[in-house]
Amino acid sequence: MRTHIFLILLMLTGSYTLVAQEEILENDEVDVSGGSKYFEDQFYIGLTYNILVDRPSNVSQNNFSNGLQFGFIKDLPLNTRRNVGLGIGLGLAKNSYFSNLQALEVENDIIYEVIGNEPYRRNKVSLYLIEMPFEFRWRTSTIDSYRFWRVYTGVKLGYAISARSKYVSADEKLNFSNPDIDKFQYGVYFSFGYNTWNFYGYYQLNNLFKDSMIESTGEQIKMRPLNIGLMFYIL
Repeated sequence: MRTHIFLILLMLTGSYTLVAQEEILENDEVDVSGGSKYFEDQFYIGLTYNILVDRPSNVSQNNFSNGLQFGFIKDLPLNTRRNVGLGIGLGLAKNSYFSNLQALEVENDIIYEVIGNEPYRRNKVSLYLIEMPFEFRWRTSTIDSYRFWRVYTGVKLGYAISARSKYVSADEKLNFSNPDIDKFQYGVYFSFGYNTWNFYGYYQLNNLFKDSMIESTGEQIKMRPLNIGLMFYIL
């Protein structure tokens, strides 16, 4: 997994170098007028509906699996017009995934079973993450225009500072830190829209859980999050 992260960072660095060199070759003169050197530095807030893809047999989602993220992105323009650039950011996120896949602590180990027909109130996995997005940016902005079209796409690295499983029924409540949830999360995302309102989609490239399986069937748990929703950018 760390090798994958390293390759992603290496590809981004290489892409930045190639684009920057191309811009220098194409633009012999650099506009040094202070008025044209604006940046699209932005705070962002995102709301998502979280889907678990590649679920094991008989595992289904329920309730409203949701996500919240916010942070800041630094803009790095690549051309004189400043409508093409890179972005690097830092933020926090909270993601919840409700399903009928229950985690149980048994003798200092975690096992997983699909909840049968017995009633329960909620069963979920929750993560709190520190995130670092790296993105390529295209927009129709100008120095005096705050309303413009944008297309941002890139990769996001995340580290789970808290990962917990929670189960609540009428007569039982379980809430514990789950070491099976992979602390390192990474994936690709895409955002486009006009002005403040933007569509957002993120697909995680590694599994939500590490090497885990359903106890009764031996089926591997290889679920990956797909988060779709809205992203709001604030200048």
